[in-house]
Amino acid sequence: MEKERYLEYVKQTSPKTSMVRSLFLSFVVGGLICCIGQFIADMIKLAVPNISKEMLSSATSIILIFLGSFFTGVGLYDKLGYYAGGGSIIPITGFANSIVSPAMEYNREGVVFGVCAKMFTIAGPIIVFGIVASVIVGLVGMFFV
Repeated sequence: MEKERYLEYVKQTSPKTSMVRSLFLSFVVGGLICCIGQFIADMIKLAVPNISKEMLSSATSIILIFLGSFFTGVGLYDKLGYYAGGGSIIPITGFANSIVSPAMEYNREGVVFGVCAKMFTIAGPIIVFGIVASVIVGLVGMFFV
């Protein structure tokens, strides 16, 4: 009985959010981040007309990761995430945010035991899962395709 009362209490006291508004903002912000990425790629292509496709995508990714890290460092990315929800964590800038946030939080514990040890607390499992999944897919492809 206690569990049911607690769940009812949580339901009553939790702030009400509009799912349509949240989905709309996620879509718009995620799309804007992608448009910014495309704008960066277009500007690089204008500045360096003979750049290869691989170099262009690498340079664009590097700039987006820098921007995501920078805006996390100055505290703006968290505010964006508050309003945008999933729209701010899906693009590559969200990955940069997930690396920089714990590093900043544990900075006072020192470089080795703070920043380096805690930097991948959020993104670490994602990186490990991505590597394991890619190895499995590669093995399946090698043996069955």
